[in-house]
Amino acid sequence: MRLTSLFGLFVMGAAACLSDAAPPPPYGGLSTDYSYVELADMALAAPRAIAANVVEAIPIKGPAAAGVSQGKTRFYVQADVTALISGSGVPARISYLVDLPDDSRGKHLKLKGVPVLLLASSGGTAGELQLVGPRAQVPRTPENEATLRAILTAAVAPDAPPAITGVTRAFHVAGSLPGESETQIFLRTGDKRPISLSVLRRPHEDPRWAVALSELVDDSAAPPKPDTLLWYRLACGLPRQLPEAAIASLTADDADAARADYQLVLAGLGPCQH
Repeated sequence: MRLTSLFGLFVMGAAACLSDAAPPPPYGGLSTDYSYVELADMALAAPRAIAANVVEAIPIKGPAAAGVSQGKTRFYVQADVTALISGSGVPARISYLVDLPDDSRGKHLKLKGVPVLLLASSGGTAGELQLVGPRAQVPRTPENEATLRAILTAAVAPDAPPAITGVTRAFHVAGSLPGESETQIFLRTGDKRPISLSVLRRPHEDPRWAVALSELVDDSAAPPKPDTLLWYRLACGLPRQLPEAAIASLTADDADAARADYQLVLAGLGPCQH
């Protein structure tokens, strides 16, 4: 066989091996699945939100990796900042520690070049960050970035809904027709601003509930849209049961009706789920 023929076979074999090789996993194998609730929990707790590209991720072993769960690896990560989404200024290059699960083969993830969103506070030295949670190195997918920016924008708006800290009182009034009633539930908030819930029942109609960012409920009040900051404040801030102190002044029948209407609101909101 001629040399040129042997060379051709070698080239074709090499090309076949390359074509059979599995492509690298997107985002270095990091899970990209983040719910609105998970991002909101971290974003509202983080003094800084940063977009960056990983330059280097060095696996740590020995005493510096103490406490790392089995099947995970602790990395010392250096990353170049591409955008400061919220918070005060940071240097062009930052570093932080993160514990990440190994891949399906038990190998370390390959993070070099992966774009990430970091939800963090300052560490001990300049350029050093401390992530606010174990999943606060968020893959910078278009969906994750859009959700994060929407949360942070809503949080600094003049009419941003405050955190819910409790229920102050509830009232229930029966209407003049059988099956007609109205319940109003007033909430306690972190900044003392009023938020109220209302539930209207009419004969032969589905019950309607709404939220108002005041103690007055007008015709424009409506349930919050899912995956918005107001929805998050309610779904994740309301107690699972109407406190007895909030209905202590009601008759037994009115108290039962207020409890039922409160559960109607919780069901309409859905679970606060990561």
